[in-house]
Amino acid sequence: MKTKGRKSGEFHHKHSLGQNFIEDEVLLEHLAELSLVTEEDSVLEIGPGLGSLTRPLAARAKEVVSLEIDRTLIPILRVTLEKSQNAQVIEGDVMKTDLAALVLEKFGEDCSLRVAANLPYYITTDVLTKLLRELPQAKSIAVMVQSEVGDKLLAGPGDDGYGPLTIMCQYFCDVRRALDVPAAFFTPPPKVDSAFMVLEKREAPELKVCDEALLWRLLRASFAMRRKTLVNNLMSGMGMTREDAAACLEAAGIGEKARAEEVSLEKFCMLCEEIHGRM
Repeated sequence: MKTKGRKSGEFHHKHSLGQNFIEDEVLLEHLAELSLVTEEDSVLEIGPGLGSLTRPLAARAKEVVSLEIDRTLIPILRVTLEKSQNAQVIEGDVMKTDLAALVLEKFGEDCSLRVAANLPYYITTDVLTKLLRELPQAKSIAVMVQSEVGDKLLAGPGDDGYGPLTIMCQYFCDVRRALDVPAAFFTPPPKVDSAFMVLEKREAPELKVCDEALLWRLLRASFAMRRKTLVNNLMSGMGMTREDAAACLEAAGIGEKARAEEVSLEKFCMLCEEIHGRM
């Protein structure tokens, strides 16, 4: 499949990088609007592709820095964005980039930061986790994901896909499915539909824990082996004795035979506090 790069010859979509681009300008303007970007905001964009969304973002933002892994797209992006004086493109792999350092270098310490991203399925969880952990100051994360990932971000206890990413997104953010985007809007069309998700950061988590790093660790341990009970996962992943694990679960109001996918965010926060108090 070939697409004419804007004044830059032919571009070959790379299936290995999950490259599927939107060219509908009305839709792109709507996505930029849904991204909550204002003229006061500095935007870090992950995966700009051909720069189609970058341009309407730059028209709304104070400045935009786009991080693109595919070096063959860089000259196309520079042509696409030549009239967007407040947009800059950097070649780099988001998973190998110190995002906090990049934001500090490009935008300064007191910037009003928002993030926009178009993520292939195979790195969605890793990138969103990295964004939440490394850029806690971001006011929002607007992200295009596969539809089932959108379902996962909104899932509750007992739902398919409910897991650590779901819980941490809901801990830090108000999560909204802003728009469903059918596969036909992409070039080349993917095999599944997509969802444009907006994660708007709360000023403070509604269910605050005293040690958020411990909560991350607890969630990873709790879901490490989904078929095992929480007691067993706490023993293997948190280094707890069975007695201590059972006592913490009881104090948090969680049954000893419960599995992680049955436990709400509120209960995980209570469990985290109980574990912290025994450390």
